[in-house]
Amino acid sequence: MKKSLNIRVYGRVQGVFFRLAAKEKALEMDLAGMAQNEADGSVRLEVEGEEAALAAFIEWCRHGSEVAWVKRMEVDEGEVRGAQDFIIR
Repeated sequence: MKKSLNIRVYGRVQGVFFRLAAKEKALEMDLAGMAQNEADGSVRLEVEGEEAALAAFIEWCRHGSEVAWVKRMEVDEGEVRGAQDFIIR
């Protein structure tokens, strides 16, 4: 069953290819959604897919791209919207 998560990642996550790496990892895991930089320096992710893949994606987000430094994360369940791709905003 598909689920949706809203993830907010804080730390050094802008300007370190976090969004691009998240897109590549999400597509590798057959997840869809989006990644967006926020004004407060965080990255917001909306991700949809199977529960096991979402759990693995959350684990990946705890470290992110090679040069990212994740200080903390917030994860909330979201509404499944039927996303078909993963976009970077």
